[in-house]
Amino acid sequence: LAELSTADALVCLLGDRIDAEVLAAAPRLRVVANYAVGYDNVDVAAATARGVVVANTPDVLTEATADFTWALLLACARRLGEGERLVRDGAWRGWTPTLLLGAELAGATLGIVGLGRIGRAVARRAAAFGMAVIAADTRGVPGDVDGVRSCTLAELWARADVISLHCPLTPETRHLIGPLELRRMRPTAFLVNTARGPIVDEAALAAALASGHLGGAGLDVFEREPAVHQALLTFANVVLLPHLGSSTLQTRLAMA
Repeated sequence: LAELSTADALVCLLGDRIDAEVLAAAPRLRVVANYAVGYDNVDVAAATARGVVVANTPDVLTEATADFTWALLLACARRLGEGERLVRDGAWRGWTPTLLLGAELAGATLGIVGLGRIGRAVARRAAAFGMAVIAADTRGVPGDVDGVRSCTLAELWARADVISLHCPLTPETRHLIGPLELRRMRPTAFLVNTARGPIVDEAALAAALASGHLGGAGLDVFEREPAVHQALLTFANVVLLPHLGSSTLQTRLAMA
């Protein structure tokens, strides 16, 4: 706050909360440049009231994040984390017909929550894997997208074999995935989150995994980053990554 007292501009990261207190400490501030596409960490209304422009980085990270979503999805479905740990631990004893059997994607249904830039890019890639795609948009009915069928959230929970989250974090989407939604999902379903951690109730997710209700989860974001719910660390069928969705050199330079 002391350093902001003479600042004309602020470049902030997604973990920096830019609220009324921060803005009040920066009387000369004219722009907040958020090094992220999501801007849930910035109180836009408070900034607007003070005449401060808020900027973010849309478009440039779409393809990198969509690629990464598929990497996480495949890691879950084919148990790549478990396989790598087996090799690194020296516990692999050779090929057997039943070693770490995973799930095939061809013929399965991908459910996308949030059909914005990244959600649409993820959907485009699904055709190459022979998956059917359904989508529910939390901000209204999505427009026509080739190969994607619009549905309600309730239908998506019930029908999708893989659920991938791409909606923004808002008061309405905080804990969008809670105990009720998890119970409505298929017992073999995988949940992938590359959006924002608080969209998922981590305690509820841990309980669902402990009961054996889900096939697994792939998480790149967490409720209280960098902290991770301790129970999630105990499940072999959960892939946990340190918020790497847009982490390519080209994308990070473009964001800057």
